[in-house]
Amino acid sequence: MNELRIGDLCARIPVIQGGMGVGVSLSGLAGAVAASGGVGVISTAQIGYRDPDFHKNPIECNLKAVGEEIRKARAAADGGIIGVNIMVVTRRYEDYVKAAVAAGVDLIISGAGLPMNLPELAGDARIAPIVSSRKALHVISKHWKKKYDRKPDLVVVEGPLAGGHLGFAREDIEAYTVTNEKNYDDEVRAVIELADELGAPVVVAGGIYERRDLEHCLAMGAKGVQIATRFVTTRECDASDAYKQAYIDAKREDIVIVKSPVGMPGRAIHNAFLDKVSAGERFMRGCRQCITTCRPDTAPYCITEALINAVEGNLDEGLIFCGSNAYRADRIETVADIMEEFAQ
Repeated sequence: MNELRIGDLCARIPVIQGGMGVGVSLSGLAGAVAASGGVGVISTAQIGYRDPDFHKNPIECNLKAVGEEIRKARAAADGGIIGVNIMVVTRRYEDYVKAAVAAGVDLIISGAGLPMNLPELAGDARIAPIVSSRKALHVISKHWKKKYDRKPDLVVVEGPLAGGHLGFAREDIEAYTVTNEKNYDDEVRAVIELADELGAPVVVAGGIYERRDLEHCLAMGAKGVQIATRFVTTRECDASDAYKQAYIDAKREDIVIVKSPVGMPGRAIHNAFLDKVSAGERFMRGCRQCITTCRPDTAPYCITEALINAVEGNLDEGLIFCGSNAYRADRIETVADIMEEFAQ
């Protein structure tokens, strides 16, 4: 059986559950994945949204919730590996990393920007940048070596088929996924080549859905995969039943690329909310201090509010982020069943 080794950590099954923000991957999902032999990951993006004080003090509620969710996941993990996903563009990024370290997290995965100062914040936690190109990994690893004498413990290479915010220009997404002018496997191999020189294992993310996807990535030299969308339609996922049903009901043509108010393209399920936004309606009702690139004075809607609405089941007022394979979901599964498929 292929294990995934991350420094002194070892996952029995080479699967990392991708971090899905604003309540989709919290302690329930992460704890179940870790207990089943993979790496369970909590997203810190607006993690404290359920706190009664969230709308007044969002960052403070989030920082408190980071520790609470890690501790709950740890209790359910049966000795498994618990990680967090922290976006570099998060306001007060450093404080989120410190909160996760204080709670004893095993692994910090960080993307949506280059995590240049992560080594000085991470303490004893293992660290993994998310990159979309060899160039990005070269910039990060060179800086980490020069300033901190540290290398990545793991590299996540995330392709254009991923869900949520994407680290690609819209034209590149089209070149990789529509016109097929570019083959992303070529970039994956280039990242693996550099990571091998650094002595860091690579996991591939974006569009990973079934066992044969893992086998394809292993054949390229990766050590594992990161899966997000497949875990949404599980009993253990922290999102509402209505959110999960939106995935099950979605057809292939419902999966669209949207322009996020924080300035990045994203992948989501088409719904009434997106129609309203396209028609020019504006839904900006205050700022929840999430992403540094957001401009509340001109944004068409608050992405935090839209994502909270979705995860709580108010779908007609919500943004339903998803990966390219969301339309393939046809039932509610269990985490254990999915992990067993990838363990065979």
